[in-house]
Amino acid sequence: MASISSLGIGSGVLTSDLVDQLVAAERRPTEVRLDQKTERTEALISAYGMLRSAVTELRLPMRQLGSADAMKSFSATSSGSNIDVSVDASKASRGSYSLDVKSLAQSQALASRDVFADRDATSVGRGTMTLQVGDKTTNITIDSSNDTLQGLANAINEANAGVSAGVIDTGNGFQLVLSADETGEANAVNISVTEDGAAPGLSRFAFDTADPENMDGMRQTIAASDAVMEINGVEIRRATNTIENVVDGLTFNITGEGKSTIKVEQDTAAVAERVQAFVDKFNELQGTIRELSSFDSETGQGSILTGDSTVRNIQNQLKRVLTDIIPGLENASVRSLADVGIGTDFRTGELQFDSQKFQQQLRENPDDVTALFAEQGRTSDSQVEFVRSGSNTRPGDYSINVTQMATRGSLNYASADTVNVGADNSFTFRVDGETTATVSIAADNYSGEDFAAAIQAALRENSALNAAGRSVQVAYDATEGLTFTSNRFGSDSNVSLTGLSNVTGLNTATGTAGQDVQGTINGQTAQGDGQVLFLANSAGGDAAGLQVRITGGDVGNRGSVKFIEGVSERAVDAITSILGADGALSSRTDALNRDLERIQEDRIKLDLRIESYQERLVKQFSAADSLISQLNSTRDYVSQQLAALAPNRQND
Repeated sequence: MASISSLGIGSGVLTSDLVDQLVAAERRPTEVRLDQKTERTEALISAYGMLRSAVTELRLPMRQLGSADAMKSFSATSSGSNIDVSVDASKASRGSYSLDVKSLAQSQALASRDVFADRDATSVGRGTMTLQVGDKTTNITIDSSNDTLQGLANAINEANAGVSAGVIDTGNGFQLVLSADETGEANAVNISVTEDGAAPGLSRFAFDTADPENMDGMRQTIAASDAVMEINGVEIRRATNTIENVVDGLTFNITGEGKSTIKVEQDTAAVAERVQAFVDKFNELQGTIRELSSFDSETGQGSILTGDSTVRNIQNQLKRVLTDIIPGLENASVRSLADVGIGTDFRTGELQFDSQKFQQQLRENPDDVTALFAEQGRTSDSQVEFVRSGSNTRPGDYSINVTQMATRGSLNYASADTVNVGADNSFTFRVDGETTATVSIAADNYSGEDFAAAIQAALRENSALNAAGRSVQVAYDATEGLTFTSNRFGSDSNVSLTGLSNVTGLNTATGTAGQDVQGTINGQTAQGDGQVLFLANSAGGDAAGLQVRITGGDVGNRGSVKFIEGVSERAVDAITSILGADGALSSRTDALNRDLERIQEDRIKLDLRIESYQERLVKQFSAADSLISQLNSTRDYVSQQLAALAPNRQND
């Protein structure tokens, strides 16, 4: 078979260029069709990607409105410049408070009485310095390596004892200055010294907070003090100038003495801004849908998704969520978004928001507005609190029955009428099986009541307990004796005394663990975790995932909880469904990607078909060219023969 490069040799007509033209003509219709199909498929994938992005953008503002706290916003103002106040909207409530700051919290400051000639050469004495700050004790060794004023200051700073040290130049010599790292009377500094007899002098730096005028040691330049403030005539004392956990949701930062009035008011405008953010994102989604699915009646041209059923289904899903009356609010003052000023423009599908109407409804019907947006559980028993729902919880009324109340773990000493506490004492408690706290109190021979008060104060200030968010209540009763009780409920709750030093009248002991609540929800056996009674999300039934807290009362029938699923949660569920792996967008995009794969397969088939067609043409052209070549040879031969006969005819 002739190669494609040899075509046309015999004929001069059936050339390789002609083969290329015929092959291109054969390929072009199918290739154009596949290119057009690819372009449209990729355009559809891009359009669905834009739609997915716009739907995704709507989920965040809807989720933010799904918390009951989202409908709460409070602002606080102070009439005086000496107090700044910050607000935790989830805990605050309206109110007015009269504050009178009597004194600020201060850190204790000390200075050496002696003035030293040189900070780096003059000996200060050697031995052991013991720093006690609050419940922290630190020993510092002063020897030949740091027996100078600067060496002493460096040793104190490196010890991380809760005290900062420095050396100042008075102009007449050098002095050591100390300051407590934390404010408050509880962080006052006590310094005791054990001198090295061969190098005395270190006792000049001793200090006893109980005897600040002692002329033999350090001089107190600033006394440690607590912040003292009256709130509505009630005195509050704290170790810092930041005062929390006095008024729910408010934190006071005091900067000076004097009187102020704090007003806490609901900030409905701030809540309206959150709703406006949702409206804006929804309208952006509608704008994207119009861009992708509009139809121009003048030109008769539609957009890439004009008439697309997927787009219509998404719009219908969201429309139902945003316009339906919320189950459980049928008889409420607020039943749907339209009741709070959120309507729909029928021409564009966009939402219109009347902020003033919304704020008025929020002020007049805060509970119903909260239920409209966020999930809410309304209980018939005041000592039953709705905690949360699960992903499988459906709106409805569910009965609550309690068979066992939750209790707190405790440790009891029935006969602890007197407790003798010696010097250098310590009490080590294990609280809730996780937190270890060691405290000490002043040495004394305590009655049961006085001991309970002293150890309670020490436990209240313990940093380990405070950091872990745990606490212990201590009580004494002439009949019951001394009792330590955890602030937590449930089987993990307990108090044990694991270590004692220099104490008589008590012994180490393990307490009795608390109990978890037990009962049923909607007739199904529920699980207990402390005071929380709950059904697992996989429990089955309409109440699956529901959680309530039983704060008090008796065992037995405890009424019911009505679960209301607000617009936000319903919208988030709808959006999650739309965007999910089995959702409309994923299904449509997956189908289009499969179309692209099939188009690629068709291109491969086209290449194979065209290759076969080209080979067939070459064979056909080669055969024809060979025949033409033979005919040309015959013609040339005949022509030669005829030419040879011509002279003979002339001779005849």
